[in-house]
Amino acid sequence: MVLKDIIAISGEQGLFKFIAQGKNSMVVEHIETGKRKSAFTTAKVSSLEDISVFTEDEDLPLSKVLDRIYDRESGGQSIDPKAGPELLKNYFGEIVPEYSRERVYVSDIKKIIQWYNLLQSRNLLIREDPEKADDKPDAETEEQKKEEAPVRKKKKKNSPEESGE
Repeated sequence: MVLKDIIAISGEQGLFKFIAQGKNSMVVEHIETGKRKSAFTTAKVSSLEDISVFTEDEDLPLSKVLDRIYDRESGGQSIDPKAGPELLKNYFGEIVPEYSRERVYVSDIKKIIQWYNLLQSRNLLIREDPEKADDKPDAETEEQKKEEAPVRKKKKKNSPEESGE
């Protein structure tokens, strides 16, 4: 999943989309309500792109976990994050069998499922396409960009005779 510009702010409900960077804050938009606000430098802000899940071997990026949920649910909604702890652990164990049961808490599982369901309901789950990332731009695309670029003419400098000096 492409999670660029989607962030979580500690102490705030839901997820936010990064809009702009200010001097001492950033402007974010709440994904559910669409309301914009400032997140100041004192707030603990985490990009979903930087979050990972503890596993027995090495940490698994959240994007990969969301990919697995997406595949399991065929792009649909996941289970209710308010389900019982055992049901949540079993479900998450099916998705990420190698997750660390000592370091990943039920509250973490609930949050991941809530985030997945929110992003899925807003059509913000964008699959990464590894083939496109490796491809070089087409020659035709480069030519189109050159054609679309505005042509600017250089201004001639006035000679001293023309300027009246």
